[in-house]
Amino acid sequence: MMLASRPKQHVLRALRRSHTSSSSSNPSSPSSSSPSSSSWIHLRSVLLVVASSSSSSSSPISTTRGHLQSPWSRRRRKHAVQPKQWRSLFDEDGRLCDGGVKFLKKVRSGGVHPSLRAEVWPFLLGVYDLKSSKEERDDVKTNNRKEYETLRTQCRQTYKLNENATQTKEICVSNSNEDCTDGGEVLDPSSPKTPLSTDENQTDDLKPCEVGDGSEITCKSETESSDSDSSEESNDMGPEKLNAQETNTTSSNTGGKTSNTHRSESFATWQRIIRLDAIRANDEWIVYTPSQAAVCSTKAHELAESVCLKDYSHLEACRIFHAARLVLILEAYALYDPEIGYCQGMSDLLSPIISVVEDDSEAFWCFVGFMKKARHNFRLDEVGIRRQLNLVSKIIKGKDSHLYRHLEEMQAEDCFFVYRMVVVLFRRELNFEQTLCLWEVMWADQTAIRAGITKSAWGRMRLRAPPTDDLLLFAIAACVLQRRKQIIEKYSSMDEILRECNNMAGHLDVWKLLDDAHDLVVTLHDKI
Repeated sequence: MMLASRPKQHVLRALRRSHTSSSSSNPSSPSSSSPSSSSWIHLRSVLLVVASSSSSSSSPISTTRGHLQSPWSRRRRKHAVQPKQWRSLFDEDGRLCDGGVKFLKKVRSGGVHPSLRAEVWPFLLGVYDLKSSKEERDDVKTNNRKEYETLRTQCRQTYKLNENATQTKEICVSNSNEDCTDGGEVLDPSSPKTPLSTDENQTDDLKPCEVGDGSEITCKSETESSDSDSSEESNDMGPEKLNAQETNTTSSNTGGKTSNTHRSESFATWQRIIRLDAIRANDEWIVYTPSQAAVCSTKAHELAESVCLKDYSHLEACRIFHAARLVLILEAYALYDPEIGYCQGMSDLLSPIISVVEDDSEAFWCFVGFMKKARHNFRLDEVGIRRQLNLVSKIIKGKDSHLYRHLEEMQAEDCFFVYRMVVVLFRRELNFEQTLCLWEVMWADQTAIRAGITKSAWGRMRLRAPPTDDLLLFAIAACVLQRRKQIIEKYSSMDEILRECNNMAGHLDVWKLLDDAHDLVVTLHDKI
């Protein structure tokens, strides 16, 4: 406050001197009141400048953006894309006009109307090319459906092989035949003659671990990991790196292919964890998807039995149906991308997609498109996660050196306290609708980059900041910067900041986050 008042005192003294000298030099001037009025006009303008500069210096995120105005500010934010607008964006062949530039601008500024999401998301997630015609999209849909069904057929083969292995074990136990093979054998769907062993008890190898805030998370045991399975916790994903060790059988250097034996062991493990996570999925989506919430009990139980889901009797029909769909698609993805397979946390990303897209094949390919950018979050080497945390750290350092020095004193400058935000893309911090809004804006940026919509093309849109692949990370940094005062004055350890981050759920404004993230993009994107 004193710093802000000193410039004002200097200005007042200078203006008094100016007023005195001007009055004495022109004592008989007919317009003697003019210097006084002009001085006070000058005073008012100077005080406004001083006030604005002092207020901006105390704000955690500066609003000095020049001519690059945020599309997410309260004044400029647009409504979500409406059905009538959506239809007007296509020409007679079913192609998006102007290569999709106008479409992406509208999505980026306000998101998508809930009734349109199932139609719009395949464009944002790369399932359909922005320049494709309706006929071309129909062909893509047909081919995609065939490939998805092939993956599901392979998954169903594993069910039969597991069932046969279980029956064999029961016979062995009843006959007390010690030479019988382990009843947990699983055969590779691509090589039915290769027997593999897994644990008899499918839940014994999941053990609880503790994070800094005392909440329990579920980790895989050391004997259950695969070459790329960096299984994340299922409840509160803290910054502790979970226990996932590489198996003795590793991928070859030629194409990353694994042996049939290793792939089968990994797939059996993934199936087990997928079923556990599917049962634990939250029900926040129900109020946003009335059609799926109204599914009948018979249909839900039939689907659950078809994917060998167990221990779901405590769930209502809509949650059983949702869990079974998670299993369908996550198993198919584990076969589609065996390098990543399945890690806990991926169900958090898929759940909103299947809540919006009711067709399993289309939901699967939307998830594939989503994972093209998100899959590095689930690599065992954590290179992708560390790169992103490092970028968040650089953004905070570039914007607020005082806050960054405080983080250094707490040995928290690596920003591992935002680990969960990075891994599941704010899914645990934002409510369902706000999560979808953030993802749509983020996807619009990524789609623009993928489609080659350059800075100059975006510049025609009132010179706003161009798209960035790292909008999520700028939003995460903005989230931390919004709490700079609390972090500096109250927190003295990373555990305290971690608890603060975990308690943000339900208390964030997604549009304020994006507005502040825009400022960070404008000021720091080219410097980092």
